[in-house]
Amino acid sequence: MKALALFSGGLDSILSVCIMREQGIKVEGVCFTSLFFDAGKAQRASQHLKLPLTIIDITQELLSLIKSPPHGFGKGANPCIDCHILMIKTAGSLMKKKGANFLISGEVVGERPKSQSRKALKIVDEESGWGDYILRPLTAKNLPPTIPEKEGWVKREKLLGIKGRSRKIQLELARNLGIKYFPTPAGGCLLTDPNFSRRVKYIISTGKINQNEMELLKIGRHFHLNHGARVIIGRNKKENFKIKELSMPGDFIIIVEKYPGPMALFRGIFSYELIYKAASITARYSDAPKNRKVQVSYQQIPGGSVKKISVKSASDEDLDKLRIEESI
Repeated sequence: MKALALFSGGLDSILSVCIMREQGIKVEGVCFTSLFFDAGKAQRASQHLKLPLTIIDITQELLSLIKSPPHGFGKGANPCIDCHILMIKTAGSLMKKKGANFLISGEVVGERPKSQSRKALKIVDEESGWGDYILRPLTAKNLPPTIPEKEGWVKREKLLGIKGRSRKIQLELARNLGIKYFPTPAGGCLLTDPNFSRRVKYIISTGKINQNEMELLKIGRHFHLNHGARVIIGRNKKENFKIKELSMPGDFIIIVEKYPGPMALFRGIFSYELIYKAASITARYSDAPKNRKVQVSYQQIPGGSVKKISVKSASDEDLDKLRIEESI
């Protein structure tokens, strides 16, 4: 028998693989990546376990979910229940190709209040279409038997009944199984980060959910000038380069003349009033004097002529009003 494991590289998914192997089940892993989480932990853990691993990017499908997730968001902009449905659907479609008989997951009842409650797991099982084939070895005894258990492919009595947020049982089990490598628990999904989530929800309100916008949200300082325009200020050379790389036709690149400082990107409906405001914010984060006007250049992408404007630096009060993290 062979199982395909939804494998994040965290302790729970590592233990689930080991429990299945102890029952003589061959296991292969599948890890999902996107703009918001990567495969780093899964790749490192799979090497320690000598676990074959397939990596699948679900960015485009996840962007569609973020626009209007059927089961809502968690505390941030994380559509966890819908994301889990997507992952299990995708893994189920891959299962046959890999010659696997069922799926396994490291989820534990009650470990995460929204996405791993009994109700949430039932929704995931039903809407993914693979509920009868998804076995959760760490918490199986808290859930109805699945086909792998009913058919005798695995022994239910050797599965566990862990529930709740404590990790004491998992840590003890790791010691007993001789598992020395596993990452500390941490939020691996950027959509759970409070500040990033506020940026995402701002973009949702503009109706401009796409890969370029999400990449841009990951860098810089973000300020909204009105509902149709915003400015992003680079924080270092790496971000300045990334801002230019992510600029799109119609955007403006803004730079303070004669003084070291950031590159800024203005995106939205152009007006001189808004460019002035964007330029003053850019000047505020440069080494230019804060008490007098300085020259700031702006250029429309691609290949627009360079124009200049004389501005004073924006005040801290203005920044606080316009900062996206503070205003949502």
